[in-house]
Amino acid sequence: MSSISAMAKRLEGKTVLVTGASSGIGRSVAQEFARTSPNNLKIILTARRIDTLKQVAADIAKEVGDGVKVLPVKLDISKPEEVANFIPDLPEEFKDIDILVNNAGLVKGMDKAPDIKAEDMQIMFDTNVTGLINMTQAVLPIFKTKQNGADGGRGDVIMIGSIAGREGYPGGSIYCATKAAVRTFTDALRRELIATRIRVIEIDPGQVETEFSIVRFYGDKAKADAVYQGVEPLTPDDIAETVVFAAGRRENVVIADALIFPNHQVSCFPFYIFSVKSSQAQMPLWRACLLPVPVNGWY
Repeated sequence: MSSISAMAKRLEGKTVLVTGASSGIGRSVAQEFARTSPNNLKIILTARRIDTLKQVAADIAKEVGDGVKVLPVKLDISKPEEVANFIPDLPEEFKDIDILVNNAGLVKGMDKAPDIKAEDMQIMFDTNVTGLINMTQAVLPIFKTKQNGADGGRGDVIMIGSIAGREGYPGGSIYCATKAAVRTFTDALRRELIATRIRVIEIDPGQVETEFSIVRFYGDKAKADAVYQGVEPLTPDDIAETVVFAAGRRENVVIADALIFPNHQVSCFPFYIFSVKSSQAQMPLWRACLLPVPVNGWY
């Protein structure tokens, strides 16, 4: 019989809430939690596509069995009224949430000011910023009830940020602004909760191959695929493993801030190899933030 890892033991009995769980990083996070602690775990999956969530739940059950209870819930976090009703409407056995993974987010378009579409700005801020904050505020009261003496409560708030929250880039100003807002909110929240045992964690991926690019290019898969041509991006599983690792540390250990790149990436700008003889750019090394612009130097 294989031994149970220390991380699996720490996660046993917990309830995990993952937003944006129908695909990409969110889906992988849910699956990785289930694989890591398959004997006694509850996972709440939320996204707008309920049929896809049900398939994710079925895939988890097929892989790990009935030791993990999975609840798919249709939720659009960009709609405050849906977030407000979310916790009250949960089945009682799923209400005692221990880990919130704020993963849901999107990017729309590559427009630059002054041509950025108002509707694109609205949906990015409503989802990436307001939705994330509303979800955090909905779950924090649950964490604050988990007090041991005067420790103020316990639980994990895990934000999926982005390298774009650290560096702005042309054609991504609004998305970068939303992720910068997440980063600032996370930093302030960590300070606000310092007297508690609630851990606030931010994980900022670099280039990851998901449906994210398809959404950015309004469903144009050819454009999305071109972003990853000639490079090896991160996979959703790479980020999921980091999320579960952070959640599985001893309570006194906080992976407060993690930046994760694929091996070819060092920044948020396209990077080119230059020929010493010709001083001409020979090939792009990476396209970290889906930015198809010419580059005349090292970044």
